[in-house]
This record gives sequence, structure tokens and C-alpha cells, in this order.
Amino acid sequence: MVQVSEALTELVEPVVVGMGYELVGVEYRPGRGQDLVRVYIDSEAGVTVDDCARVSHQVSGVLDVEDPVPGSYRLEISSPGLDRPIIRAADFERFAGAVARVRLNGLWEGRRKIVGVLRGLRDGEVLIDEDGTIHAVPLERIEKCNLVPDY
Repeated sequence: MVQVSEALTELVEPVVVGMGYELVGVEYRPGRGQDLVRVYIDSEAGVTVDDCARVSHQVSGVLDVEDPVPGSYRLEISSPGLDRPIIRAADFERFAGAVARVRLNGLWEGRRKIVGVLRGLRDGEVLIDEDGTIHAVPLERIEKCNLVPDY
């Protein structure tokens, strides 16, 4: 799955950036009968439905030509939303100081979830401050990470 996501990111990023948007990340989820390819985009002005439609049209064309996903899939273009996913390693540095909800792949130190303040990335480990305790979680152990909105 990671290899497909990386291949998709390599194909999609030049298209998204060339259109003036930031590529937040690409998710690939295999499914029964139809897989899901979700592309998160952002811009300083925010993202509208029309932005998503324009990017969808361009990305769809590239994916049709390159055919990186085996079988059929559904393409979704989305803004990252208030609970922005943290997908790229550099984003753990970029959003240091923000509260995040982290889901781990399997148990790590007896836990599957951590909610705390991101403190950056050091030597391949994401630093998370949970009520004064700093957890150094190996990046490859993070299944999903989202910012927690501050209302």
C-alpha cells in the first residue's frame, strides 16, 4: 500500500503544484471491488468545490494515462479540513506546537493512540508531548495523524 501511495504522490504532485495548490498528501485504500485514491490539496486562499473539480479533472487524466492503480478505483479530491491529516515527514516539523491525534499501526509501548502536542521530528521519530511526557514514536509506526481543531 505504501508503494502505491508513493507512486501516486510522484505522479500527482507536479500536476497539483503546477496548478498553484499545495499537495497535502495522497491516501490509497484498497477496497472490495473498488479502491479509493484520495488527494488532499490546500492553498492560502482555501479550497473550494470548484478547485477540487479542476484538480480532479487534471489528476484523473494523468492517472488514466499512467495507470498506477491495479483495477478500478474512485478518485476524491479534498481540502485537508480543520482536522488536517499529517502525512509527510516534514509536516511533523511544520506543525510542531499543534495538538494532534495519532493512531499507531499495532501496539507501541502498550498503546494504539496518542493525543498530544507535536514537538517535531528527530532521527526518524515523531516527538509527541502528552501532558508533559514526551513520546518518541518511530515514523513508520504512525498509521494516521490528524490535527485536533482548536475551536
